[in-house]
Amino acid sequence: MKTLFVRILIMAGLALSAAASYAAATEFVIRTARGQFEEVKERVMLAIENRGLVLNYTARVSDMLERTGKDIGRSRQVYAKAEVLEFCSARLSRDAMEADPRNLLLCPYAIAIYALPKEPGTVHVGYRKLGTGGAGQSRKALRAVEKLMDDIVREALR
Repeated sequence: MKTLFVRILIMAGLALSAAASYAAATEFVIRTARGQFEEVKERVMLAIENRGLVLNYTARVSDMLERTGKDIGRSRQVYAKAEVLEFCSARLSRDAMEADPRNLLLCPYAIAIYALPKEPGTVHVGYRKLGTGGAGQSRKALRAVEKLMDDIVREALR
């Protein structure tokens, strides 16, 4: 009986820990703009390039969901349009990775742009918060990356 109680407590602790980790890992900053998807995307791309950064990759998420949905028997349209723009900053990435090599997992940086089917004329732009990752220099470096993404989004939505 005592062993069962200890196991239950351990399992409950693990479940709470996993829930807390998920909550911390899924914090997002989402801002909303009025306009057309392509116009907002162009403004985000310009804000990235205005900082001397290069767009590495564009993930066309809505196209992928539409294409693969047919293969798995799913037809609900999640997005009218959704793309994720990936880019990097050599200086900020080096700062983050020198502070903690695990910060590699946070690179490249990504800004998502999406429009929902039931919200014509509204475009959402956001990024994943990097959290406080580690201590000292790592935390400082990640805050700088987060500020970069926030500055890009704010500039694009002015």
